[in-house]
Amino acid sequence: MTENENQYVRKRALSATKAEEIQAVEKKVRKSQPDKSCHRPRDSLFSWNSGFDNFTGFVNWAFLLLSIGGLRLLLENFIKYGVRVDPIQWFYIIVNGESAEFPTLILLLYHIVPVFLCLIIEKSLSVELVSSGIGLLVHIFNLLSVILVPMITIHVKEGFSLFGASTVCTVYSVLFLKLWSYIQVNMWCRTARQKSNRGTIRRQSVSLSNLQRAKETLKKHNNSADSSTESLNGGLVQYPDNLNIRDLYYFLFAPTLCYELNFPRSERIRKRFLLRRAFEVLAGTQIILAVIQQWMIPSVKNSLVPFSNMDYTLATERLLKLAIPNHLGWLIMFYILFHSWLNLVGELLHFADRNFYGDWWNANNIDVFWRTWNLPVHRWALRHLYLPMVDMGYGRNAASMVVFFFSAFFHEYMVSVPLKTYKIWAFMGMMGQLPLSFFSRFVEKRYGPRLGNIIVWSSIIIGQPLCIMMYYHDYMVIHHGTTIAQYQ
Repeated sequence: MTENENQYVRKRALSATKAEEIQAVEKKVRKSQPDKSCHRPRDSLFSWNSGFDNFTGFVNWAFLLLSIGGLRLLLENFIKYGVRVDPIQWFYIIVNGESAEFPTLILLLYHIVPVFLCLIIEKSLSVELVSSGIGLLVHIFNLLSVILVPMITIHVKEGFSLFGASTVCTVYSVLFLKLWSYIQVNMWCRTARQKSNRGTIRRQSVSLSNLQRAKETLKKHNNSADSSTESLNGGLVQYPDNLNIRDLYYFLFAPTLCYELNFPRSERIRKRFLLRRAFEVLAGTQIILAVIQQWMIPSVKNSLVPFSNMDYTLATERLLKLAIPNHLGWLIMFYILFHSWLNLVGELLHFADRNFYGDWWNANNIDVFWRTWNLPVHRWALRHLYLPMVDMGYGRNAASMVVFFFSAFFHEYMVSVPLKTYKIWAFMGMMGQLPLSFFSRFVEKRYGPRLGNIIVWSSIIIGQPLCIMMYYHDYMVIHHGTTIAQYQ
């Protein structure tokens, strides 16, 4: 620093100190005046520079206003439609269409076939009874059958209720993901064992006598592996000891999609915790059914004519009217499924990892939301799809697109197959998350995280009822096309 710069800094410091001294003197002089001054330099509370951040009263006001508005809508609904909540009616809806042959139950029991076939192939691969190529080919056909058998059966055979078909598609979708994980993890273990065995053999002499001794040593090593493994690994299950029906079915019922040879276990079952979760499942399910009967079904039915006539104003009004009860039901469903039900199953099975969801409600962009709201699926996609593709040399954007494509397929599968209405609205809705992700990240970076979070909430609140109304319209056109006029 030059001499002139040093002098300039000293002058600025002296001037700042002098200004503070002058302000302090003026403050003392003002206080000594007989007019009892009450003013000082300060900003209004709504100014950004005020530093004020306590808006609890506004939060209470907004909650009260929303409650009054919700109560008005509740009374309007009761006056217009009466009390539609009828738990007994759900029994007839569930069994409606189910024939005496019980096709849903038969198809659910059929899951034993792909499960046992998967286990048999894995056992055969572990003892090198079949080659890895043949085993992989059989696994691929087996996984494809898990998807195609329910689709073909529900489409061809009559007698499935909507509830039964939805249950079958959900169960088989979960079964597909779990068997994929089971196959891939065992492949990792088998590859690691083969590398270990090759390393042991390479350290032996290449002479015939040494080769014979190497075979005997390897045989003794394999025979004593069970006894030494327990002492070296603290009693952990090692491959291929995990290949048994009990281990596989524990994984199939466990609240996770990612297979491990040794899951973290809890020591005991907390009875009060278990009873609370069971009560929440029962009570929450009844609340969801009541919301569907009382609010959602009338709104969905009333949306048919505006959608058919392309009346955008009235269709938008129906969309907004459906959005609130649908969103309420979705929030309750999230709590019941990811907190109550998965914790209940985890408690019964002593499954200790209960991290089923993150704070998705604070997500500032779509990417964060999809990474936090459904952690079992996110872990599966990251572990068995995204990272393997990146390790194979694919770019991160390509891997992300494949993950969204995979998710979009299963969203469409679990909607179109039960309805027998093969459209692509759910698929397009999921693939539309990719451009929405870029947009939400841009908004977060340009305008701040608060506006990004608003975009996330808006996509949830508006996107779901729009998809419901579109599927209902197409379902009525395809299956009841001649009766639409009666709604007009």
